Amino acid sequence: MELVKDYPLSKRFPELPLLSAANTKKHSDLIPFAFGHPAQESFDVPLLSQSAVSALQLDGPRALQYSGGSGPDFVLNWIQQRSKHVSISVETQNILVTAGSMQAIDLATRTLTDPGDHVWVEAPTFFGAIRQFSLAELKISSIPVDHNGLLTDELENKLKEAVKNNVPIPKFIYVMPNYHNPTGVCLSIDRRKKLAELAYEYNFYVLEDDAYVELSFSGKKLPSIYTFGPKRVIYLSTFSKTIAPGIRMGWALADDEQIILRMKMLKSDGSTSVFVQEIISHFLSDVKFDYHMKRINELYCTRKDAMISAVKECFGKEVTYTEPEGGFFLWLSFPEKVNTSEFAGDALARGVSFIESKYFYIDGAETNHIRLSFTFTNEEEIKKGVQRIAESYYRYKKSIEVLNEV
Repeated sequence: MELVKDYPLSKRFPELPLLSAANTKKHSDLIPFAFGHPAQESFDVPLLSQSAVSALQLDGPRALQYSGGSGPDFVLNWIQQRSKHVSISVETQNILVTAGSMQAIDLATRTLTDPGDHVWVEAPTFFGAIRQFSLAELKISSIPVDHNGLLTDELENKLKEAVKNNVPIPKFIYVMPNYHNPTGVCLSIDRRKKLAELAYEYNFYVLEDDAYVELSFSGKKLPSIYTFGPKRVIYLSTFSKTIAPGIRMGWALADDEQIILRMKMLKSDGSTSVFVQEIISHFLSDVKFDYHMKRINELYCTRKDAMISAVKECFGKEVTYTEPEGGFFLWLSFPEKVNTSEFAGDALARGVSFIESKYFYIDGAETNHIRLSFTFTNEEEIKKGVQRIAESYYRYKKSIEVLNEV
């Protein structure tokens, strides 16, 4: 037999680092703060089981066909009504149900851009979005965030500079307005309005990724960016944080029906699992959704409080953070000269994982932060995990001090 020759694979795959801690095999005592996972206690397994049985018993043959039964229409109508909670009014034909919000990001990206186009993101931002935009062969730039979200004044200055210097403006800006991943902050009302105004003035789209909107510990919801600029916003959300990520169901909505039609054309898998939509339609029919979310948010708020208490006890004034009012994450900032990647391995060896800040920046610019998820682990594990990170950090800090003395 002849030797197998090298085969040239597609050149579209960028050189992106793999997440170390998030992809590490779990050992018996690992506390996985790296996992941006919902709590297992948040899954209503009995009702989901009942819903699956109902889907088969009441509409089995149709639900198992390509086009499905009545479930997909129910899901569309539910999304339409629920969108009113963030001040969105939309027709069901302007909503596309997707296989999770990541597919929605992919479809919107490929609808709005061509290879070589420019997109701008927040700094820091969701590493999954960075990977998606890189795979689409886009040129990515970033705008910083603070405790009130994206710095829209800095965005405006950068847009003015781009026009002045005849540099391409972005085709879209990717923004997470509520309980931002990884920082946990919310975009202020004034900045939401300003961002929409800039999108109209400079003719770019806003990709509004609102995956965490329902995870509000106070129950309050701000109007979406879409509310202030529907002609230039594609709004995305998901059931992953409210029902379960395993069902792989999210959605996109846009004021321009042509946007949704083009996204459908790119959706090569056809309709998003119509049988799963049938199950979810029964679940949504039977669940008291506001009570369901109240239960989840009470659980997450308790765990967030436990993590902040542990951080205060273990780190004191050594770290800073903005206390999140919802979502999954706490973003810890260490002194500027700290490189959190340099003690991530030691922390992992001690049995706790986190994600270092370099993964959340397009150029790895800031290295002195870590993202901790407080949703997946219980209060006892949270306290133990933060203690382990502190042990690793202070060991690292001591080694740096020794080196500086030499």
